Amino acid sequence: QEQMVESGGGLVQPGGSRRLSCAGSGFRFDDYAIGWFRQAQGKTREAVVCISSDDRLAYYGDAVKDRFSIWVDAAKNSLGLHMKDLKADDPAVYSCAAAQSCPLLTSEPTFWGQGTQVTVST
Repeated sequence: QEQMVESGGGLVQPGGSRRLSCAGSGFRFDDYAIGWFRQAQGKTREAVVCISSDDRLAYYGDAVKDRFSIWVDAAKNSLGLHMKDLKADDPAVYSCAAAQSCPLLTSEPTFWGQGTQVTVST
């Protein structure tokens, strides 16, 4: 059974850092575009970062570029997100996902997790 499970969310102070992790099972990361999206309360899903199924390059959303970085261990079906310089706009439920292509990561993911909450507050 295909599954993705996130961990690592929590409370972070503004300007702080946090690492999220995602464990996948039941499918191969290399067969999909994989990445993270987030959804803040009352807002639509937003793509954070996606590793393309074509060139395996990472494409970041403008809001997180230069602050967030993705890592992948395809052999272990593990995925992570290192977030730094967290801001007031970053709080959301962060979910890892796999899709047929990056444009579909937020709208039609093939597999995705329940998400982990990241809160930014003093």
